[in-house]
Amino acid sequence: MKQQIISALQLFYVIVGFELGTAILFGLGAEAKQDAWLVILIAMLSSLILMGVFIQLSTYYPDDTLFSMIPKIIGKYLSYPVIIIYILDFTYLAARACRDFGDLIVSTILVETPIVVVIGGFMMLMIYCLQGGVEVFGRMGEIVFPIYIMAMVIVWILLISIENFNIKNLTPVLGNGIIPLLKEVYPGFINFPFGETIIIMMFFPYLNKKLRLRKVGMLIILVGGILLSVNSILLLSVLGPEIYGKDFFPLLSATRLVSIADFLERFDVLVILLMVAGVFFKVGGFIFGSIIGIAQLFKINHTKSLLLALGTIITPLSLLIATDFVEHLEIGLVFLPPYVLSILHIFVPILLLCIAFIRKKFSAS
Repeated sequence: MKQQIISALQLFYVIVGFELGTAILFGLGAEAKQDAWLVILIAMLSSLILMGVFIQLSTYYPDDTLFSMIPKIIGKYLSYPVIIIYILDFTYLAARACRDFGDLIVSTILVETPIVVVIGGFMMLMIYCLQGGVEVFGRMGEIVFPIYIMAMVIVWILLISIENFNIKNLTPVLGNGIIPLLKEVYPGFINFPFGETIIIMMFFPYLNKKLRLRKVGMLIILVGGILLSVNSILLLSVLGPEIYGKDFFPLLSATRLVSIADFLERFDVLVILLMVAGVFFKVGGFIFGSIIGIAQLFKINHTKSLLLALGTIITPLSLLIATDFVEHLEIGLVFLPPYVLSILHIFVPILLLCIAFIRKKFSAS
């Protein structure tokens, strides 16, 4: 993709939307029961350190994406397998987000439609949007994000109006102690969704005012974490900790309980709108990262054909990664965080920062 620029506000919209993505639909931190909202806040505060790592790396190499700075840090030949692994990581996570989207759509509003049609149609939309480059993606963020937030606020207001809404479902606070919270924070929640914000390093070089890099990065974590925490509080208040932890899509289940004067019901469409907008940001971010990585690895200037090829791969991949949605969730919540995401999204960036710091120290002396 040709060199373009985005504003700090556009970057904020895109990455906060990416961070919320599909996460807002799930029962995050469910093992901590009524303290799930606290899990989110603790993970958010911990992730500020992780975002600081991403920002410092980009400060050392302001004109480089994650993929173009890796060879400068660990050397040309050693960087090849690392870059390929990150490309596969971004592609796989894009496919996972598409699977989340497809399963929700075919289980709610398009029950007779094959999931491959739903995901394939959505992927065509993503390819069309990303052909314009990062600048068009940023402008789309300016349009989609306010709609996303508006739909979210309306859903929250509706949840408060439910007769079953009871804030006492959040008590007793820390009733099970601090240990269940910490087990939920790591390796699970700090990786999903906060660790996935490593994708922001693919956007930093396009930021028009690099001085705002640190401010916008920290705000993204804080705003995303607070919104997810508020969402968790409302869902727990409506559903209670037991249903919150067992339901695949607790936000959808809670919204279905809304009934205004026994006349206005079925506000599922707002949740579907949230899902479509969230997956737009998440899949778009991961595809953009993968395309940039492939282009920089193989020194390809024109990426439209790459975009089409990657979109064609992601659609069947999203169906092949798991036989059903239960297995899909188990892989994403049990296997990936400790064995894959922790390494790629936490430990490797920290290691890269340590090596970059040593390099800068020695080159300055």
